[in-house]
Amino acid sequence: MKILIMKFRNIGDVLLITPLLSNLKLAYPDAQIDVALNKGCEEMITYNPNINEIIIYDRAYIKSKKGLFRIFAEISFAKKIRNKKYDMIINLTSGDRGAQLALASGAKIKIGYKNEKSKFLSSVFDYNLPPQELRHTIEMNLDVLRVLDKQIKHKKVEIFWKEEDEKKVENLLVCNDFIHIHPVSRWLFKCLDDKIVAKIIDFCKNELHKEVVLTSAPIKQELDKISSILNYCETTPINLAGKLSLKQTAVLNKKAGFFIGVDTAIMHISAANDIPVLAFFGPSGADHWGPWDNDLNESTYITRRGLRSMGKHRVIQKDLDCVPCGKDGCNGTKISDCLMDMDMQIIKQEINKIMEK
Repeated sequence: MKILIMKFRNIGDVLLITPLLSNLKLAYPDAQIDVALNKGCEEMITYNPNINEIIIYDRAYIKSKKGLFRIFAEISFAKKIRNKKYDMIINLTSGDRGAQLALASGAKIKIGYKNEKSKFLSSVFDYNLPPQELRHTIEMNLDVLRVLDKQIKHKKVEIFWKEEDEKKVENLLVCNDFIHIHPVSRWLFKCLDDKIVAKIIDFCKNELHKEVVLTSAPIKQELDKISSILNYCETTPINLAGKLSLKQTAVLNKKAGFFIGVDTAIMHISAANDIPVLAFFGPSGADHWGPWDNDLNESTYITRRGLRSMGKHRVIQKDLDCVPCGKDGCNGTKISDCLMDMDMQIIKQEINKIMEK
C-alpha cells in the first residue's frame, strides 16, 4: 500500500504529525508512507524511519509566478502526486489546495476535512475528519486512525538527527549544565517583552546559578530581538543565536536541563526531546498547541487560559477574557499586550516548580 500524508502548514505543525506517522506504520507495516509539506518544514521529519519520501511544495516559488505560469506550476505539482499512484491520501489541513490534490491524486481512499465553502470539493473525501474543537492538535491528527478504525498505540512526538549535527553542537557548547532559552518566533506577536526575557536570564544565572544558552533562527528580525534582550541583561548568557540549524538546535536542546520559550516549533522540539518546558502563550491556545508530554496519553490543558501544566511541562498565559484571541497582536500592532506585562514573581514560581522536579 502507498500512503501520502499532506500537511501544508508550518514547522511545528509538521513535527506534531509524527505520532500519526508511527501509528500508521504499525497499522500498515508493509506500507510506503510519503509526506507532502511546505518547503522549509522538512527538517522536522527527515531521518524519520517511518517515512519513505518527502515531497516538497515550494509555496513561495509558486506564489511568485503570475497567471498561466502559476497555474502550470500547480498542475505540475498535482501531476507529480498523481503519477505516484497512491492507494490512500490523507489531507491534514482544511482548505482548497489539499482537497484539490486529493481529488487529482486518483487515490482509492481519501481522508480529510470536508470543504464547506465549495460544492465541487465538498464530497472529495471518503472519510471526513471531525473538527478540532478544544482538543490538542496531536489528537486532531490521530483522528485519521479513528476513522479508519485502527488502534492508537502511543502518542509520542519524535525528531531525529545525524551524528554530524551532534558533533557541530559539541564543538560549540562549552558547558553541560544549562537552561535553553529560545525567546523568539518568526511571528513577533508571540514574543515576550525583551526586558522580561532579560530578567529571566539574569534570574537563572544569579539565583539558580545555571548557565543560559540562547538560540534563534539566523534571520534579521530574530537576531535583532536577541540583541535587544542582551542589551537589557546584567549577566552574559552563551549566545548561539543564528549559529545552529533546526536539527542542531534540537541536539542542543536535548542536552539542556530544561527549556524556556514561547509558542514555537522549538518548544515542540523540546517536548519531543522529553525536556521540561516552561512556555509563554499569548494569542494562541495551549489546549491546541501546548507542549505535549510524551509520557502521558491525554492532554491536561483543559482550560482556555491561565497557568496550566501537562506532566513535566508548564504554560504561563494571562487569565484575560480576550485570551486566546488567535490574532496577530492587539489592534494591528503585531504586539500582544498579554505578553508585554508578565509578572516576574509568577515566572520565578513556575521556574522553581520545574527545578524542584
